[in-house]
Amino acid sequence: MSGAAPPEAATEALLELLADSRAPISRSTVSRARDVHIADSLSGLEVDELRSAGRVADLGSGAGLPGLVLAAHLPGTSFDLIEASSRKCSFLGEAIGRMGIANAAVVCERCGEWSAVEGREAYDAVTGRAVGGLSTLAELASPLLRQGGILIAWKGARSEAEETSVADAAERLAMEQVEIRSMRPFSRSRNRHVHLLRKNGPTPNGLPRRPGMAAKRPFGSE
Repeated sequence: MSGAAPPEAATEALLELLADSRAPISRSTVSRARDVHIADSLSGLEVDELRSAGRVADLGSGAGLPGLVLAAHLPGTSFDLIEASSRKCSFLGEAIGRMGIANAAVVCERCGEWSAVEGREAYDAVTGRAVGGLSTLAELASPLLRQGGILIAWKGARSEAEETSVADAAERLAMEQVEIRSMRPFSRSRNRHVHLLRKNGPTPNGLPRRPGMAAKRPFGSE
């Protein structure tokens, strides 16, 4: 989009904000922000479906990792940063202004509330990093995604239990796991993976469920 700040300058502005004591992150995250968290977020650019997406929803955006980082590097893509915490929403709004990016907006609502109305089947891709288990992420993403849309989920070491759970829930969520990529986004990274799950049908009846249910009782874990 025209008028967008260069991605390097936007990223530096975000790093300055993350170093502020008011930022909604831990101090350990601040010390590793550039070499770990920014680099990890940028690994999403290796996913073709994300680079070609027209509209992306970032779940539980928090401090904007990966949503703000990706928005800075994909100025032609529209990003909605979905976050329920008003404090984190304020930070995200300030960050968008300070970074000078024109393609990101804050959605200060619970994901389920947004996906039931304005956000329903509105996105080509959904991103989620450090948000929850795979089944939970897949359930939250399903009503947001159009058919054929993709969930990109950042995870650490592979978990057989998580992968089995999301496979067992596939039909109930209209989400199928299509790829698990091993990533090495920073020099000392180990056991980093990106899971790609595709929406393979219309949103099933009953989604989204009541707030909190996706995390408390994820499908596939019964």
